[in-house]
Amino acid sequence: MHNDFSGTADQAFQAGGNITINDYRSPARERPPEMTYQPPAAPLRFVNRAQELNALRGRLTGGSTAMVVLSGMPGVGTSSTALRSAEDMGDLYPGGVLYVDFAELAGVSGGGADVRGAQSHVLRSAFGVADRYLSVPGAELAARYRDKTRERGPILLVLENVTHPAQASALIPAAAGSAVVVTSHRRLEELVMDGAHLMPLEPLDAPHALELLATLCGAHRVASEAQAAARLVERCQGLPLALKVVGARLAGRPRLGLAFVLEELEAESSRLATLSNGSDDPRHSVSAALGVACRHLPPTALRLYRLLGLLPGRTFHLDAAVALDDSDRAAVGPLLEELRAASLVDEEIVAGRPTGRYTMHDLVRLHARALAETDDDQARHAALCRLVDHYTVRTAFADRAVMPADRLRITDHSVLLAGHEDPFPGPDARDRALDWLEAERAGALGVLRTAVARGLDRQAAELAEGLTALYLNHRHLTDWIESGRLGADAAARLGHRALEARLRSLLSRPLMDIGRSGEARKELDRALELADGTPDLVLRASVREFSARYWDAREPATALAQYEEALALNAEAGQWRGVALVLYFMGCTQDATGEHGRALATLADAHDRLAAIGDRRMAGRALAALGVAHVHAGNTRIAVRILMRAAWALRRQRARPYEAQVRETLADLALRDGSRTPARRQLARALELHALDGGPKEAELRERLEALGEG
Repeated sequence: MHNDFSGTADQAFQAGGNITINDYRSPARERPPEMTYQPPAAPLRFVNRAQELNALRGRLTGGSTAMVVLSGMPGVGTSSTALRSAEDMGDLYPGGVLYVDFAELAGVSGGGADVRGAQSHVLRSAFGVADRYLSVPGAELAARYRDKTRERGPILLVLENVTHPAQASALIPAAAGSAVVVTSHRRLEELVMDGAHLMPLEPLDAPHALELLATLCGAHRVASEAQAAARLVERCQGLPLALKVVGARLAGRPRLGLAFVLEELEAESSRLATLSNGSDDPRHSVSAALGVACRHLPPTALRLYRLLGLLPGRTFHLDAAVALDDSDRAAVGPLLEELRAASLVDEEIVAGRPTGRYTMHDLVRLHARALAETDDDQARHAALCRLVDHYTVRTAFADRAVMPADRLRITDHSVLLAGHEDPFPGPDARDRALDWLEAERAGALGVLRTAVARGLDRQAAELAEGLTALYLNHRHLTDWIESGRLGADAAARLGHRALEARLRSLLSRPLMDIGRSGEARKELDRALELADGTPDLVLRASVREFSARYWDAREPATALAQYEEALALNAEAGQWRGVALVLYFMGCTQDATGEHGRALATLADAHDRLAAIGDRRMAGRALAALGVAHVHAGNTRIAVRILMRAAWALRRQRARPYEAQVRETLADLALRDGSRTPARRQLARALELHALDGGPKEAELRERLEALGEG
């Protein structure tokens, strides 16, 4: 990608229409004096839309009359691209380049811009037809429009801010070989039936967005504050209009640092205001541009749009929208389609099928939230309560699908889930539930924060407990720590000792994994105190199990004593899964202290018990530990066979961190035998798994793999 620059340009820049401001200006074309050219000039700075411009030229210059619809969210640059293409291709149309801006016509008339007004405008401005000949019935005016556009020869017609398909289809020039370029915030998919080609524009990618910022405020400033510039682009999410506002501010204040402007954009509460500058001109304000897109929404779609602003993240599922709207899928589906058609949300499609998920550009979401904040607070609170309840219930169902039925749960699912339909039925329920948890990872944590902020402590604590089904399988340690703390503190405010004890004991795991053992010990001490104040034998056993795991590497004798206590409590309660889990952890400790014979027997017993009750994930972990114990006992061949079985068992359960551990062990064994190729293969898989979760070992594994060289 490169842009050429010819002619002269000073430091000022033009922001016409919709801005994909760029640093590209073609030389002025010599046109015959009699040729009509009506569009305004393209922006002086136009960041390369080379692919789109080439596609436009290919679609429009095929010989027959053609139409291309450039659509996209407000501020994405449809107008700039259309005007750029008109300048580049105008000399190919001897009939002239004509121009209609429906938004401008609507402003002149004070009402809606109709087809008749547009036809009259073209006949008057391009063909010199007097007004007295335009006051005729609609059919006669349309016939006159066809006659005049046929006489002139091939015409390129640019139609801006089209809101209805009829506005474009009724203005197609009659001369053969003519072309129409339509810009709209709406997708106008109905025009495909008139032969149109749809060309949605996406925000700029990071390199082009940085280039645009550099053309506005100076390449030296972007280079000198490269990290801040990259973050600015990220906060604008590549939207040309947002970048233009930032760039214009920086250009006007040469000594202002990019880092200072970034500080203003980091806070969601002030980001939209910073990118709007108090202007009500949609060419210079993100908020105003989005307001134009909302102007044509039906009231029900506009209401849903405002409610979607309450969502904490940029992606959401149809069912979350249903909860916010307090209706059903049959009502909300068409409203989301209306918002999609208006380029305010986008539908996620995977392998050719809709997933039921949608995305909102961050700035669109913040605009919707700003509108929602003007609504009645009671109604807004009710909507947020419905959203929190939805996530709490759905996460509990996912927990039931992902984790064993007899897993320790303090939340009473018989009460929480009563009257709700299970969203994860069928034999593949576990995989679908885990997929949902992963897809909702950021959103669910955001909803948990909302629950705490709104004083919904019961839902916050129950949601935090349910989310551990994701964290135990895919880790996400930073998220787990925040979720655990929010949930435990909410349970403390409720005075729910058992739920607080459960959450604090679970919280010890990610804290230990990232080396914050002192904090983990405090959480475990409090969990033990809380659990022992309850009559729940299984909870008391579970907290001792977590505490013993803390002592494993510090005081193995203390760990083994606590495991024995946990075994007795589980046995007394008849909790046989708990017995099997304690045996697994006890066997690991025995192996670590050199008691390999006892460890082999204990781990084999744990594996058989876990397999018998259908806990495939923990059975896979026990199998992996058994393989490691065989390594320590000197039974390498047996160990490799068992570890390979464990790796595939854990892969089937999508237990990524535990599979990664097994792969590393297999790599070490291969290297011990001098087998570098199998070692590379195992390390590559371990790296892939850690990269998915952002694990702390990712950099270390990458270095190890690079050190082994090519196969």
